[in-house]
Amino acid sequence: MDDIRDILNSNLIVPVVILDRVEDTAPLCEALLQGGIQAIEITLRTEAAMAAIGEAARRFPDMTVGAGTLLNADQVKQVMDLGAKFGVSPGSTPALLDAVSTNEFPFLPGGSTMSEFMALAEASFVVQKFFPAGPAGGPAFLRSVASPLADISFYPTGGINADNAADYLSLPNVIAVGGSWFVSADRIRDGGWAQITNDTRDIVKRFSNAKNC
Repeated sequence: MDDIRDILNSNLIVPVVILDRVEDTAPLCEALLQGGIQAIEITLRTEAAMAAIGEAARRFPDMTVGAGTLLNADQVKQVMDLGAKFGVSPGSTPALLDAVSTNEFPFLPGGSTMSEFMALAEASFVVQKFFPAGPAGGPAFLRSVASPLADISFYPTGGINADNAADYLSLPNVIAVGGSWFVSADRIRDGGWAQITNDTRDIVKRFSNAKNC
């Protein structure tokens, strides 16, 4: 199984998705793959999310399917059984960290303060989600922690968009970013698959040289 650093090194921009309908899973994955993105974070914020993770993992072996908004240990086993290849949480608890460690599940625990980052690093999580990135200080904050937290790499989400993604990716301590600006709930609900493919192609082209990894 790839570790989380391998997954993110191969996917600089990860779509963070809210799916209200399972039937939207396949056309969304097809649109993203056609555009050149091979990872997706499906958040556990709707009743359809678990089934959507299973659908994506089963039907699209070329897509690295992640489960976002993991909040407890029970969800870890559920999403792994459905085929998820990595997990993401907005924060962390001892039970959640123990579950992902025990199951050797590639995982991005969330934090937004120096103390949280340090505690997660002590627990051997040196690739972490920075959330909510915009309200928590954005690129300027990550730039300021790069020296004292030199061994930690970040995956910012929350407020990432087409205008600021490059600012994050230019930082040496940012490994990838997660965003939903091109896979918004409204666009998915309206079936804007062609636009998602076109925007994805543009994103891949624009950020393909952002990191040398």
